[in-house]
Amino acid sequence: MKALYYILILFFCALVSTTTLAQENKKIKIEYFGFTIKDSLSPKGATTFVRDNSQQIHVVHEGINIWCDKAIYYQKDNFIEAFSNVKMKQGDTINMNAKYAEYSGKTQIAFASGDVILTEPQSTLTTDTLYFDRTKQQAYYKSKGKVVRDSSGTITSQIGRYYMNAKKYQFVKDVVLVNPEYTLNTNQLDFYTETGNAYMFGPSTIVGETSKIYCERGFYDTNNDIGYFIKNSKINYDNRIVEGDSLYFDRNKSFASATNNIKVTDTINNSIIKGHYAEVFRAKDSVFITKRALAITVQEKDSVYLHSDKIMVTGKPEHRITRAYYNAKLYKSDISGKADSIHADHKTGITKLINLARLSSTDIFATKRKPILWNLGNQMSGDTIHLISNTKTEELDSLKVFYDAFLISKDTLGDGYNQVKGRELIGLFKNNELYNVDIIKNAEVIYFSRDDKQELVGINKSKSGSINLKIFENNIDEIRLINQVDGNLYPESKFPKNVRKFKGFDWREEERPKSVEDLFNDDPPLNLPVIKGLADYVPQEEFFDDELLDRVEAAGDKTSKEENKAARNIPQKIKDTKKKKDAARKSKITKKLIKPLKKEN
Repeated sequence: MKALYYILILFFCALVSTTTLAQENKKIKIEYFGFTIKDSLSPKGATTFVRDNSQQIHVVHEGINIWCDKAIYYQKDNFIEAFSNVKMKQGDTINMNAKYAEYSGKTQIAFASGDVILTEPQSTLTTDTLYFDRTKQQAYYKSKGKVVRDSSGTITSQIGRYYMNAKKYQFVKDVVLVNPEYTLNTNQLDFYTETGNAYMFGPSTIVGETSKIYCERGFYDTNNDIGYFIKNSKINYDNRIVEGDSLYFDRNKSFASATNNIKVTDTINNSIIKGHYAEVFRAKDSVFITKRALAITVQEKDSVYLHSDKIMVTGKPEHRITRAYYNAKLYKSDISGKADSIHADHKTGITKLINLARLSSTDIFATKRKPILWNLGNQMSGDTIHLISNTKTEELDSLKVFYDAFLISKDTLGDGYNQVKGRELIGLFKNNELYNVDIIKNAEVIYFSRDDKQELVGINKSKSGSINLKIFENNIDEIRLINQVDGNLYPESKFPKNVRKFKGFDWREEERPKSVEDLFNDDPPLNLPVIKGLADYVPQEEFFDDELLDRVEAAGDKTSKEENKAARNIPQKIKDTKKKKDAARKSKITKKLIKPLKKEN
């Protein structure tokens, strides 16, 4: 019983303390009025003030000034209603205009309705109804509002809040920022009026004349037109789509960069570039990508894959050029290749495999990186290789090998190698298979000749001005020596093994990419940077929180049946929820008190 007595005493003291604090609030003061009206139509316990012809009614209370044409002042409640051409001013920066407003001196909460306009140095907010809590220095609307900022355009949303100390707007639901250069759509936006910085949360788009950005978390500097986007972000540049874990965007420079898990899609030329760092210059029609760079030309029957340390794609959509340099590799189901660099002209269909001009022939890397192509069972190498494709049929047409051309194919049954070498090589394809080869100038051949039963007839070693080869089903079917200088068909026993390979012979089958994954075999371990990203979204806390509602409740007279005027514009749903919470809290306290009492009994 004693426990209950002390609890009740503490509760009563707290109630008296709250009431005393409320009473200590300074009274609203009427600085100027024209005349008063007090008749049977006036509200009970209220005084009605009306302006005169010289100036409006002027009301002050603890740093806020209110002007209006008519006012009703409830002195006991320290509450005032303002009508017609209402103006509120806090300090030198916050101004509010409305058709109607009310203000409680006890809670320091203002409510305004009818063409409400709130201005601060950097922006202007217009809405139909607005709550202004001077204690928390926050303004809040829930019936759609619009914020205008000269350099950023206009922002509209269904719900919004302005944090005056932080100079920050928090917009929620159907948020639209309209700028002459772009339109931003999102469901949640934090906007700082001094810096023009906007933070987007949830599915968001920024659509301009030449670009469309999508992200699920992002930052945009509306003053300088630069942005940073993460989480499922992408930039659509007319004919290119840039995707990555982290995207940077500069509208003024028409520039974008991406980091980690990048994919750049060319929607016109049906090609894709992948990597882990990329730069895109829209005005220059160029893309640079590195860190496991991979270019994919998507074809109906078979795609072409190109990998190197760095890849650059330049040119207008109708004439794209891809440059892959340093340790470049190419893979297609029926052809693959390696070179120091590979250049592909998508308009002409010419792909060039280029040697290392910066390395001498004695350099240990020169041979390893010498351009090389594999087509089925044939290996072709030389100083420079041109591979020509038919851009309409997307099939291989021909190839040219310049200087030190060397073709090798393994003998079908034995352990020997068929070899043809010369100054230049010209090959022709049919159905993507090599069927005709011409070796021009200083041509030499070593060929394991077999009969119809695939029995070895002998080994042909010859020299001539040029050689023509007919290839059928991946085997040399016919050899024509043109302007033969020297040659003979040797029995296998009469042809020593140490002379069965030409000088410069280099069978590089172990280097041959046989899958897309093989393109990355020589790459060092990949260490990707950690994306720090942006802070997680902090859900908008309740404007009508417990602290505000307690202030409102304390403003009323619990001993009277009269209306608590400070609570008249609090949404009914909010008030009902508060009552339920208070009832549940009291019930919980009562249960805790009953337990000790039972023990005492």
